[in-house]
Formats: sequence, structure tokens, C-alpha cells
Amino acid sequence: MTQGRLVCVGLGMMLGAHVSPRSRGEIEAADVVFAAVSDPLVELWLQSMHRDVRSLQPLYAPDKSRADTYREMVATLLDEVRAGRRVCGVFYGHPGVFAQAPHRALAQARDEGFEAHMEPGISAEDCLYADLGIDPGTFGCQHHEATQFMLYERRIDPSAYLVLWQVGIAGDRSLRRRVTAPAYLALLVERLLRDYPPEHAVIVYEAATLPIATARIEGMALSRLVDARLNLQSTLVIPPAQAMRGDPAMLERLDLLDRDIAQAQAPR
Repeated sequence: MTQGRLVCVGLGMMLGAHVSPRSRGEIEAADVVFAAVSDPLVELWLQSMHRDVRSLQPLYAPDKSRADTYREMVATLLDEVRAGRRVCGVFYGHPGVFAQAPHRALAQARDEGFEAHMEPGISAEDCLYADLGIDPGTFGCQHHEATQFMLYERRIDPSAYLVLWQVGIAGDRSLRRRVTAPAYLALLVERLLRDYPPEHAVIVYEAATLPIATARIEGMALSRLVDARLNLQSTLVIPPAQAMRGDPAMLERLDLLDRDIAQAQAPR
């Protein structure tokens, strides 16, 4: 029997525009392809690349925990790997970014002695930087999942960008909701008001997934977030609210170090 193998690849965010040659090659070389993608049109396009594409979307169901769905995805992928097939799991965006099933499936496959690896894709984060004109190296950029941000004490630096992912389901601990209620958003805003003024301008962002579509870039005051139209794809971007503060002590130590190195390297 042929030794099974598993690769998880990313299609990127936009239909047909973001898939890499390596990911396309893995799809075409697979015995079976499983797809968890953002749109039925993407599935149809994927079927043009492979004769046996099986959708993972039916594993989702109303009022069903996403944790159960992810476990079923892993089991579905591994069953075919154990049967000796070359399996390709195809995920929208980047298969390793806000995607539990690919990580778990690859780890399980490796634990069982199968060859397994991941091919990257263009993620919503990559599109965000391009669409909003943000260079994370300019002021720094902190990223958190919105519900996790609410549940734990995180140290926020208001002089950097703050990006909260899955803000549309902020506060959902059941892993069943498709959209959060204003009361949960109010709690998130209450937390953010510890570090930002209520009038601070924030952005609700959603990457475009079809070539005929445009990204959603909607600005508003932080205090108005509770009234915003949000969904699973919504990301909250909070620009810096204050200037970066220098560290005089560190600057002095760097000056001393520069001087010491320059003296040591000087001709004698």
C-alpha cells in the first residue's frame, strides 16, 4: 500500500488570484482534496483543478460547536491518510492562521508517522496591511483574537496598532454563535476604553474574496462599535492613540555601547 501523506495549503483570500504555484501543485498531485473555503464559487473553481474535491462545509451546522466541527475535519483528513492516500486539505487564506483543524491534523499525521507539511497562503492580515496602507514596522502591531482578549489581562500599548480578529463573535465562549450581540460588544468596548478615548477612530475591516468585490473599510468612533454591522469575517483595527515614548536609559546604554565598540575597533 502507498504510504499516506497530508499537506494543508492556503488558497489566499481572493478567488483565483492568491494561490501559489506550490499550493496549486499540491492540489493537482493529491489523490483526494478536502476543501474548507469561503464561498461556493471557490469550491467550483477548485474542482477545475482536481477530479475529487470533497467539501468540509457540511461539517458545520447551526448550534453545533465549532470545536466538534474541527475534530470531525481532522478525523476526515486522517481517515484518508491512513488508507494510504495523498491528501490535500485546502483552506481559504493561510491554513495556519486562525485555523485549528490544519494544525491539529498535521500534528496527528506526524505523530502517526506520516509525512505532513503546510504550504502558506495570503491571509486576511496580509490583505489588511495592503488595503489600509499599514506597515507594522512603523509603530508596531499587536494582534489578538477578540474573545481571548476579553478573557485575559493583556498589556496594550496604545502607541501601536491593535488588531482584534473575529470581533463579530466577541465574547462567544460556546463556539456556536455566528454573530455576537450588542451587549457582548459593549463589554469589549468597555475593556478598550481603559486604553483609548471613546471618540478614538477605529476601522472595521473585511478583505475582498472575489475579484469583483472591494474590501470593507468602515471607520467609526470606538464608542459606536456596539452599533456596527459585524460578521465572522470582521476585523477591528485600532490605530495608535498616542505617540511612542522614548526610553532615555536604554538610549544612554546604546550610546555607551556604540562608543565602546568604536574605541575597540579603532586603529592602534
